[in-house]
Amino acid sequence: MTVIIANDTPPAIRGLLKRWFVEPRPNVFVGTVNRRTREKTIEYVRRNAPDLGLLIIASDNSTQGFHIQTFGETKRRVVQESGLFLIAEDWDELARYDEIV
Repeated sequence: MTVIIANDTPPAIRGLLKRWFVEPRPNVFVGTVNRRTREKTIEYVRRNAPDLGLLIIASDNSTQGFHIQTFGETKRRVVQESGLFLIAEDWDELARYDEIV
């Protein structure tokens, strides 16, 4: 299983991703492809849309059962702690929310 979350996907890239993935929400692509197909697809996307931010979650044999990769500017930061992948949020944004509430 592979999940790709992209920022503002250009139409040509979106069309390519829809060949192998379903798009349940805008810019979120989910599918089951083999490792080689996934890597070639990501390589193509990065070559043809270098400014596109990508967060990729893919199945593997780790403790969590998946690994996470990011390319370009994403809204979340991936942190690996003791072999576990964690998603760090923007703490400044959370502080502003706490002030409003």
